[in-house]
Amino acid sequence: MGTRYDTSDAAEREEGLAEAGRAVQRGQVVVLPTDTVYGLGVDAFSPSAVQRLFDVKGRGRDMPPPVLVSARTTLEALAIDIPAWAHALVDELWPGPLTLVLRQQPSLQWDLGETRGTVAVRMPDHEVALDLLSRTGPLAVSSANLSGRPPATDVDDAQKMLGRHVRVFLDAGATPGPVPSTIVDCTSDAGRLLRRGVLDLERLNEVVRPLDTEIRDEG
Repeated sequence: MGTRYDTSDAAEREEGLAEAGRAVQRGQVVVLPTDTVYGLGVDAFSPSAVQRLFDVKGRGRDMPPPVLVSARTTLEALAIDIPAWAHALVDELWPGPLTLVLRQQPSLQWDLGETRGTVAVRMPDHEVALDLLSRTGPLAVSSANLSGRPPATDVDDAQKMLGRHVRVFLDAGATPGPVPSTIVDCTSDAGRLLRRGVLDLERLNEVVRPLDTEIRDEG
């Protein structure tokens, strides 16, 4: 069973963030809060750690995890051919519950599964998550649950499902979930809504319509 840290206590939060950072460096799995649900995170640049994430979740490589970042500027280091309207979404809605699927930088040395040359990126609007990400760099993060089970919205749920596989649990109380982030495909000229989430289609289009484009829900 991993160690649980109460991030509402300043000293315990600092201790937990430091230990979580060390765990990520060692290729271990941590649980962190986000602005949607709790996430299961590992070093995005460690293929063995990402495989451990798949194994813990009981998920195949055909469902690559998104990558969480601590700053908007990191997007340019991870993706290429970013449309102007995608930049507008980032400027307006990050940090927040919006995941963008983009063409990944071909020079990146990582293995996130069967991505077909894409990467899903998000900057969460949660102070603890952003603090951890600023220390570790990009994390591959999936919802903290076993595949097929509801995502954890508190650490108790995460521990029940994943306790023996996780090194550090950062406990920030209940998250706003269970509604996930909205996912938008940005790999073509017109955006496509891949998953409905916290941000609705109308809110997305409020941002992109001034750029003479529109995101479509093809689901």
